[in-house]
Amino acid sequence: MNKKQLAHLEKRLLEERARVLKELGHYEESFSATLQGANGDLSSYSFHMADQGTDAMEREKQFLFASQEGRYLWHVNEALRRLYFTPEKFGKCHECGEEIDFERLDALPHARLCIKCKAKEEDGKRR
Repeated sequence: MNKKQLAHLEKRLLEERARVLKELGHYEESFSATLQGANGDLSSYSFHMADQGTDAMEREKQFLFASQEGRYLWHVNEALRRLYFTPEKFGKCHECGEEIDFERLDALPHARLCIKCKAKEEDGKRR
């Protein structure tokens, strides 16, 4: 992989990292916002049981999305570590050692596996 391609992938990874951090910031704001602040009531309790269920479901969804974004951020950070500390190995499949297609890395810059090895891994998980 040439330096221009590596610079492009570094830029993509940094953009993804910034996007995820911004998204996590939005989740943090929503987690820290109280129900009192949201609707102006003095009580943070819902008046109806259905409202309590809806509130709990919404909080659970937000935690799920934040958790997914956190895992994605970890993968992006790992890819940046690989790029900075071992640039000669970046873009090579962790299973077979072959070059990962630039198109795959452009679409998924934190990819660790080539298409063939990823397909094998996915087939193994389905069984």
